[in-house]
Amino acid sequence: MTSESGDPRRFFFVHLQKTAGTTLFRRLKHHFGAEAVYPTPDYQGDVAATIDVDLLVKRFAEHRDEIRLITGHFPLCTTELLDEPFTTFTLLREPVERVLSFLRHQRQVDPRYADASLDQIYETPLLRDGLASNHMVRMLSLTVEEMTNGLLTEVVVDDARVERAKGNLTERIDLMGVQEEFEPFCDALSTRYGWSLGPTHVANRTAPSEASDTLRQQIAADNAMDTALYEYATDLWAARRGSECGGERGRSGPVRRTESGQA
Repeated sequence: MTSESGDPRRFFFVHLQKTAGTTLFRRLKHHFGAEAVYPTPDYQGDVAATIDVDLLVKRFAEHRDEIRLITGHFPLCTTELLDEPFTTFTLLREPVERVLSFLRHQRQVDPRYADASLDQIYETPLLRDGLASNHMVRMLSLTVEEMTNGLLTEVVVDDARVERAKGNLTERIDLMGVQEEFEPFCDALSTRYGWSLGPTHVANRTAPSEASDTLRQQIAADNAMDTALYEYATDLWAARRGSECGGERGRSGPVRRTESGQA
C-alpha cells in the first residue's frame, strides 16, 4: 500500500494503555513484519522505546525507510513531530475496567506491588494521577506545544479538553474502535487496508482479581472525563455499524458483540 505520492503508506497506532494494544501489536507484526513495526526487535523490552517521544523522533529519522507502522504509548499529536503523513487508528475501553486492568498489570510486573491490594496500588500518585486518571482524554487531546513529557505530561483535564479529544477522535483518527469489540475492529482494519493480521489470540492478559465497590466508585469519579469520551466513542462506533470498511475517515466496519478476552 502506497500514498498518493508513491511512497509507502505509514500508519500510527495510538496505543492507549490496557486496550488490547499488545495483542494488536503482535498481529500487526504478522502483516508488516517485525522490522517494519516500531519498536523494532532491537528496541523491544526498552520501556523508553514505547514512551519517550524524543527517542521516537530520533529513531524514526534514522530508520524511516524501514518503518511502516509506529506503535507505543505516544499521544496523537506526536505525529506532528515526525515530518511524515500518517494514517492513524486507536482503540478505547470502558474507563473503570481499563484502570482495573492497569492496576492488575502493575501487580504482575512490579515486585513492589506483588502483595498489595488493588486499592493500595491505586493510591500510588504516579499511577493514579500520572498514568491512570483520564488517560484516554489526555492522549487524544494533548498538543505539541503543551506536551513536555509524552503521556506523563501534566495538564488540566476539563470539559474543553474532552471536546478537543472528541474532535480529534472524529477528525484526526482515521479508524477507531472499542476494546470490547476487538475482533470487529481487527476485521475493519483488515478490510479497509487489506491487511492479514493472522489468527485470533490473546496477549498480556491480566489475572482476574476482585475489586471493591469503593475502588470502582473512586476510579469512576477520577475518570469522569474519560467516561464522557468513551461514551462518545461507543456511540460513534455504533452509528457506523454496517458501514463499508473501505470508505473515508472514521467509517468503521460492522460490529458484532464478542468476548475478546483482551485485558
